[in-house]
Order: sequence, then C-alpha cells, then structure tokens
Amino acid sequence: MSPLEEIAFYADVPMPVELVLDRMEMTVAQLLELEEGSLVRLTRSAGENIDVYVGEALLAYGEVVVIESAIGVRLTDFPHEE
Repeated sequence: MSPLEEIAFYADVPMPVELVLDRMEMTVAQLLELEEGSLVRLTRSAGENIDVYVGEALLAYGEVVVIESAIGVRLTDFPHEE
C-alpha cells in the first residue's frame, strides 16, 4: 500500500488554510481610523512570495496569480526542514 493510499481515510477532513500576504502590528487607534478605501502599507514588495499555512504549520510559499477573472495562488516553493 502506498503512503497516499494509507492516508486516504483522512482525505475528507477539513483543514484551515491561510494565505498570508504580510503581518504587522497596529494600535487600536490605528484600527479605528480604517475605513473603506484606506491604504495599509505592507512590508513586502509586490511580486514577493506569500506564506501558505495549514493550521499553524507553514506548508508552502506561493505567488498571487490572476487567471481570467479569478485570483489564485500558485505554489512556488516548500520550506526545507533543517
């Protein structure tokens, strides 16, 4: 039995997936000042990879892509354990 066949039982278990563009800290006052159209500056540059988390674990890195009228993420790399 292959490893994929061994875990097939878990194939339908829902997992939380987060695609993180950036992380920052803001004060409560800064949050309260936000309104529709507000600009929040990110520390990452356009074109940099985003982080893909499953639960609390970093699964992969990816880039935002537009295909026709849909926005998606193309996985570009996987972190290496050291």
